[in-house]
Amino acid sequence: MWTGRHQILAALAVLAVSACVPDDAPNATPVDVSGSAHVIDGDTLDLDGTRIRLFAIDAPELSQSCSDAAGRTWDCGTWSKAVLKSLTTSETICEARDIDRYGRTVAVCTSGGIDVGRALVREGAAFAYTRYSTIYAKDENNARAEALGVWQGDAQRPDVVRAQARDLAKGAAPSTSNPSECVIKGNISQSGRIYHLPGSRSYDKTRISTRHGERWFCSEAEARAAGWRGING
Repeated sequence: MWTGRHQILAALAVLAVSACVPDDAPNATPVDVSGSAHVIDGDTLDLDGTRIRLFAIDAPELSQSCSDAAGRTWDCGTWSKAVLKSLTTSETICEARDIDRYGRTVAVCTSGGIDVGRALVREGAAFAYTRYSTIYAKDENNARAEALGVWQGDAQRPDVVRAQARDLAKGAAPSTSNPSECVIKGNISQSGRIYHLPGSRSYDKTRISTRHGERWFCSEAEARAAGWRGING
């Protein structure tokens, strides 16, 4: 059982390595780069001194744990980093798309002719970051359907983990807001796992607690695939 001190330390660890949102840096121009990759975490590389944030994906935080089909926890964050290492054993070529607010180059990277971001999402080692692009959305759907990687059990998106870490670091209660802008509420009650659509009778009074396994969904198909059912289902 974690103490409050352990939770705060874990939260600070998450914040230290958290993935940023792409954000224009007004005086910076993104430049393509290639070389030998040093892996920082599941979606971040260093290529000869250039820090790269992989475009359109969001990998579990290094300190993040996931659950498998039996409800057992496993270190999905460190596993995701290991998968990225296995994908970047040859020269890595990164096509720059942007510079984020931390000065990192946001890029689509290939290694050995393989789109590294796509491979991570396809193996369930990262999520498609559809807030910025849907280019890997189909790959995420396939990984979820096959219960690969983080999709073995309940998968908590890293942006939710980061929001919780910020709350803990500030000494606040975990947020029940929806940072990923998905509006379907996945609630756990005596009736089981139920999802609520905007406009439904119980939607407004339903509160989501992600630390208790509840979550947000972007579509009914996603909710059903994760094991939730509609209020009348």
